[in-house]
Amino acid sequence: MTVTKPVFDRLGFWLWVGSFLIVLGLALWSPNARSVVHIYRHGSEAFLSGQPLYQVEVAMGYLYAPAFAVLYVPLLKLGPYLGDVLWHMLGFGALTFAAMRQVRKVGGEEQTWLLSFGLFLALPVSLAALRNGQATILLTGACWFLTLSALEGRRAECFFWAMLAIIAKPTAIIMLLLAGALRPRLIPALALAVLVVLVIPYGFASTDYINAQYHDFFRLLTSMTVDPTGPFVPADFTAPFTRFGVPIPESMATIVRVVAGLLTLWLVLQFDRRLDSNLGGLAVFLAAACYMCVFNPRVEQNTYAMVAVPAGLSIALLWQEKGAVITRWLLAALLFVTGLTSVDSRLHDLFHPWFRPIGVSIVACLLIGWFWTRGRQKMPAGGAVAHG
Repeated sequence: MTVTKPVFDRLGFWLWVGSFLIVLGLALWSPNARSVVHIYRHGSEAFLSGQPLYQVEVAMGYLYAPAFAVLYVPLLKLGPYLGDVLWHMLGFGALTFAAMRQVRKVGGEEQTWLLSFGLFLALPVSLAALRNGQATILLTGACWFLTLSALEGRRAECFFWAMLAIIAKPTAIIMLLLAGALRPRLIPALALAVLVVLVIPYGFASTDYINAQYHDFFRLLTSMTVDPTGPFVPADFTAPFTRFGVPIPESMATIVRVVAGLLTLWLVLQFDRRLDSNLGGLAVFLAAACYMCVFNPRVEQNTYAMVAVPAGLSIALLWQEKGAVITRWLLAALLFVTGLTSVDSRLHDLFHPWFRPIGVSIVACLLIGWFWTRGRQKMPAGGAVAHG
């Protein structure tokens, strides 16, 4: 059985777009059903009324920088229908165009197939986050653009995408640190982006109020990295151990996260040095996204949408190789099936939250290993490639 070019040349892309159009229809039909956007609206409403943004004791609810509450105000004013639709479109557009830029960067004569097949494989894992309107989608697009812009040395673009990523989610600081390590000359632009994000709220509220919010915000970040307990159920690498009755002590989990962070830093530096520049951005972002999901103590099941699209594109690239038939089928099936574990409540109860970190880790590790073996080899620049 083969995956032929005519089948997936456009099918996956239109499934991706069509699924998003269904998401928009559902958002218009019922803005608050299966959505986290009401949390963003609540944050902006609290900011406008001078109320506290954070619930430090429970570490739930609004978990974003004060700048997010400021910049979401225009969407709040547009109402729950138009505002929500524009918010969904912003995240979907950023992620889709980032994937398209990556495919153009890789090059070759089968870019349409590569994008289409990659999005098809990523759709099941990504769909829930798209439906919920989660900031993870915007974060993924912004961090991916940041990665590509950093590797190309584009300071202005790095400044913009770094700002957007930090506003979307504070965990973007990991990607900023990696970008600074890859291109030290960009550190001033990245630092300025963080500074601007921190300063933005002061233009819209009193200094005392903003200072109080930042006090709670940094307390919240600290508590989340040390003691992610309460009503939140983490889905990071500790979830399988907790699910099967052998929880990892927090001190040991912190050590694992630090070691994994150093290993990720070493990996992205090696990828930047060893791989062709057209392929390096995808390998770097895949490794970074995997770390930001699997080793993030605040990760939830839908956060794995961040690694889905780069993994899908990587599998599509692997599919163009003449060998590794079993590996590419295994990876494609595992990534696709991983996103289907929540289609039924009984499946969700069985596989949540332990299966997704295992499935995504296997996919990411095998793909990272494949990138490593490519070394400085270049992707084929032309000629027909068989898919199967």
